[in-house]
Amino acid sequence: MLNKVVPSLADAVANIKDGSTLLVGGFGPSGVPTELLQALLDAGARELTVVNNNAGNGETGLSELIRAGRVRKMICSFARSSNPQKPNAEAFREWYRAGKIELEVVPQGTLAERLRAAGAGVGPFFTPTSYGTLLAKGKESREFNGRGYVLEHPLHGDVAFVCAQRADAHGNLMYRYASRNFGPVMCMASKMTVAQVDEVAPVGELPPEHIATPGIFVQRVVEVHRNAA
Repeated sequence: MLNKVVPSLADAVANIKDGSTLLVGGFGPSGVPTELLQALLDAGARELTVVNNNAGNGETGLSELIRAGRVRKMICSFARSSNPQKPNAEAFREWYRAGKIELEVVPQGTLAERLRAAGAGVGPFFTPTSYGTLLAKGKESREFNGRGYVLEHPLHGDVAFVCAQRADAHGNLMYRYASRNFGPVMCMASKMTVAQVDEVAPVGELPPEHIATPGIFVQRVVEVHRNAA
């Protein structure tokens, strides 16, 4: 049997190269693979391009990576932490204002569709979102049936980090409510997916209709016991 479960967080993030493009699941505080991000910080990877809905989540995880100078570029929809009241939450803002990190702002729907296109193996696509705005600067724009569109390209990742509720040894994933968010499309859009999960269930126990990400898109699974809070 192909067993994708690894024994530790260190094993889960092993051999992630400097300069990688990292797709990170999460929407605000929901479904954030915080423990994987902290393990990656310990592993020392740097010069990363990170794709996430926002630019950090409180004081931990992605904010820690940014503050440590490990992130070269952020591609996100909301260029700030989801919890800016925390003292160390605005690491991205400080680094961006100092000119130490690049930023590419992508409308949320466009971000999801660029990831989906990468996972589906399709090419660039036209969308009306951002037409006529600064976000369309430098991009091809065309009109179809009297409406303006902007050309966007698929967004591929070298590695995806996602957080799921349950998995089995084959890498099939079940998510909990909104924690699903970008997880399925990020898994499909990356060369390697690492999933941190609350529980690894026996093979055959997960109801097939509840599996949102099939194991074919997942290479490593690590069980993480998180605090209820």
